[in-house]
Amino acid sequence: MQLNDAFIRDIKTILKPEQFFIDEPMYKHTTFKIGGPADYLIFPSSAEEVVDVFGLVEKYSIPLTVLGNGSNVLVLDGGIRGVVVKFNSFLSAMRQAGNSIFTGAGAMLRDVSRYAAACGLTGLEFAVGIPGSIGGAVFMNAGAYDGEMKSVVHSVRAVALDGTVVCYTAQEIGFGYRHSVFQENGQAICEVEVQLEPGEPAAIEEKMAGLTKRREKKQPLEMPSAGSTFKRPTGYFAGTLIESTGLKGFCVGGAQISSKHAGFVVNTGGATAADVLGLIKEVQRRVYEKNGVKLFPEVRILGDE
Repeated sequence: MQLNDAFIRDIKTILKPEQFFIDEPMYKHTTFKIGGPADYLIFPSSAEEVVDVFGLVEKYSIPLTVLGNGSNVLVLDGGIRGVVVKFNSFLSAMRQAGNSIFTGAGAMLRDVSRYAAACGLTGLEFAVGIPGSIGGAVFMNAGAYDGEMKSVVHSVRAVALDGTVVCYTAQEIGFGYRHSVFQENGQAICEVEVQLEPGEPAAIEEKMAGLTKRREKKQPLEMPSAGSTFKRPTGYFAGTLIESTGLKGFCVGGAQISSKHAGFVVNTGGATAADVLGLIKEVQRRVYEKNGVKLFPEVRILGDE
């Protein structure tokens, strides 16, 4: 990595030391616990800081990657060149306004769900167990248990690559299956408004507890993973297809098809991104060979091999 001294000097005038890291291993910042170093890792605390950071990225022509919680990504072993902007607790404030909740993109989805319950608002229970930030959930249109983000998101405030602050209505976000317009435009989601319905807090809590218990029983939450590894093929369930090929528990290096849920690839300890990619390719080959169905990764694959 060739450091840009001028960029480092300028970025330090914007951010506190705890918001800026050089040559930072990304395995520390992804739920898979896998990934080589990012040249520069930045944790903004406001949309205004994002605007300033984007301005410097453009000024110095530095590659840019935007991440949420790092829960639906596989960072390759060579790491990520340029700047990685990652949203976490520095940008996670929440507030209620009537039936809406406004939250920073770095707020964890489970925390927003619980905040909604405490406010007596229903509609976000499905998200209580999704291991990501709300910004990342909007980016991927995350969903679980017959719910998805497109059913609750009312508006989004984002920052474009040129530093412009852009506001979106739900209709403008282009929600589809695990898709939003942000996957094409490269903009950074900074604030999300979810619009919910009044409900009974006790009933909301009971539903969330039931979904949490169901998730804990079926999914390998005790091991590092990126969540569901494959998109759901039309007419099938990826986990069922994989299990039917006899691949449950199958390993490549430290990467394993979970013996608890075949739709998850888990890190059994010391797995590399190359291990995960090798496992994904083998799963794709065997499932297609047996069932004639093509599986595609749901996880975002980032960086250099």
